[in-house]
Amino acid sequence: MFTIEHEFDATVVTLVGDTPATEDVTITIFDDGARVEQLDPRMGKVQVLMLTTSQLRDLHAALDLPEGSYARVEKD
Repeated sequence: MFTIEHEFDATVVTLVGDTPATEDVTITIFDDGARVEQLDPRMGKVQVLMLTTSQLRDLHAALDLPEGSYARVEKD
């Protein structure tokens, strides 16, 4: 299950944990990238990962490719 919320300067997607042992993941998407957050219950802190829009495009492309090494080329 997931939720989508549109805010003034970002879109927030929350991926709800599938089991009681799985914490929710929140992805806040801005014009220039995204912030991925998840609570680490062992540390009691939220872990944050920042991705640029280029990294997000690479991730999107990687979902449909077989194992290997790739370089994405921008089209003009």
